[in-house]
Amino acid sequence: MPLPALPHTSYLRLIRASAIHDMVQILPFATPWTFALLYAQLSRLNVWFGAAPLPAFQTVHLLLATLLGTLVLTWTSCRLWAPSLRLGRFDAGARLIFAVWIGWAMLVADMPMLWVFLMPEIFWGCAQCWPVALPSAPRAAVTRQSAAAPHAQP
Repeated sequence: MPLPALPHTSYLRLIRASAIHDMVQILPFATPWTFALLYAQLSRLNVWFGAAPLPAFQTVHLLLATLLGTLVLTWTSCRLWAPSLRLGRFDAGARLIFAVWIGWAMLVADMPMLWVFLMPEIFWGCAQCWPVALPSAPRAAVTRQSAAAPHAQP
């Protein structure tokens, strides 16, 4: 049984909501100073889940984390200011790929705090894969386009 299609305007609101979520979640990754504060909290969260503290970060790790944060914030801004079906579908694919890598990291390392990142990726990725009912063109516009199009001669 097919899933009911989401109205196009609702889908655009969904894309904006996922972008707002990303903005809040990823903003601390954007600078070395905010990431240092976040990393300490993530380490405490990992310990709270019963695992070891996270390892110390080197400069190269910090650089990669802040590059990722900056890139995701740029992508988030695009979806927030100009949401579209195409961007939503690309974002869904990216999220599901991210979920695979987060799941892989959870398998090879003792980092249960990654559930905090994994669950939203799966949720937003699946939500943005939902079928969408595209708005239909107004009847008058379709008629004008048909009249203006050249007709093939038999």
